[in-house]
Amino acid sequence: MYPLALRLAGRRVLVVGGGAVATRRVPALLDAEARVVVVAPELTPALRAHVDAGRVEWVAREFAPADLDGAWLVQVAVDDPAAAEAVSAAALDRQIFCVRADDRDAATAWTPAVTRHGPLTVAVLGGGDPRRAVAVRDAIREQLISGTLSGRPAERTGADGSVPDGVTPPGPPERPVGRVALVGAGPGDPELITVRGRRLLAEADVVVADRLVPGLLLDELRPEVELVDATKIPHGPAAAQEEINRVLVDRALAGARVVRLKGGDPYVFGRGGEEALACAAAGIPVTVVPGVTSSVAAPAAAGIPVTHRGVAHEFTVVSGHLPPEHPDSLVDWSALARLRGTLVVLMGLNNLPAIAAALRAHGRPSETPAAVVQEGTTGAQRVVRSTLDEVAAHARAAGIRPPAVVVFGDVVTTLSSALPDRSPAGE
Repeated sequence: MYPLALRLAGRRVLVVGGGAVATRRVPALLDAEARVVVVAPELTPALRAHVDAGRVEWVAREFAPADLDGAWLVQVAVDDPAAAEAVSAAALDRQIFCVRADDRDAATAWTPAVTRHGPLTVAVLGGGDPRRAVAVRDAIREQLISGTLSGRPAERTGADGSVPDGVTPPGPPERPVGRVALVGAGPGDPELITVRGRRLLAEADVVVADRLVPGLLLDELRPEVELVDATKIPHGPAAAQEEINRVLVDRALAGARVVRLKGGDPYVFGRGGEEALACAAAGIPVTVVPGVTSSVAAPAAAGIPVTHRGVAHEFTVVSGHLPPEHPDSLVDWSALARLRGTLVVLMGLNNLPAIAAALRAHGRPSETPAAVVQEGTTGAQRVVRSTLDEVAAHARAAGIRPPAVVVFGDVVTTLSSALPDRSPAGE
């Protein structure tokens, strides 16, 4: 095999077949910006969605040799050997490379096992053994994600630090353009950070972390990374946020790759918007990496779906860091009490008695199911199930502490008999 990377942007690629194999192959072609034409009498719903969105052209019939006109590559994704052979024979006549899903030996091109890590694309061929290729691909991907394989070029020097003959001495390292990434670390389980978030952590020069970030993620940082603990910045919440903004801007202006690592999602009560505005005002590029928010994940880990067919068609997420009667509160508790769906309250444990009283006062039934989930998705997860009338007392008696998510609504009891409360630590 002769390995080669194809630049397919704007070029016609023909896919013959509209089933499961084509569904798997088309997204990578679209990601390469190829002009994808699918020839098939029928399509899977996923392929039809690409057609409806205008990303893919569909020819709704059996293959004809003229379909290859102007094509740079053809992927045969049918399970009929005779039909597949007809396509590859027509491609061979036209000297067009042909990938065969049904018969690798009859193909003129193979698709490798691929993983992508930022600007890197790693493609592995297993010598005809796709399982070997996938195993090697997965091993490389894990090392790239964990940072044990940096993906950066190493300096070629001798044992004494000298440059071998024939090798151009490396110049001074180029300082990358500073940037800031607002990365959601997820609800607490370190495995729930996104792949992109973990990659940016592995590349970071500076990490500014808050108290809800999973500690194991910080343990994986390179030794030379500057770690700024945002919880230790003094002078109160407003001044602390100003200092965090200053740190992000200053480090990025110095050329550092900065990650602002935040529990949950950066834009769900995480003040990520303020940090993005501060960076934008300083002319610093900002990347936002969404995170799994605890407002959905913590209830789910406790066996509580925030929506369920026939039970709840809506869910509302509010902050409870201010009591309902506080003049600065922007939450309309009277409107929330009238809703029939699920209500999720973040940062509301300390004000839970007042929140429950306000909901009852505005008409929410006292027997409404309620639950409090402490440290959801982690080994310290605890769940208290109760009712609107008694949830505050039950949470206090159980010694529930922040961070905790409070859920009100019939969904609390929907799966309680089928999915008993348990910590995910032993799963």
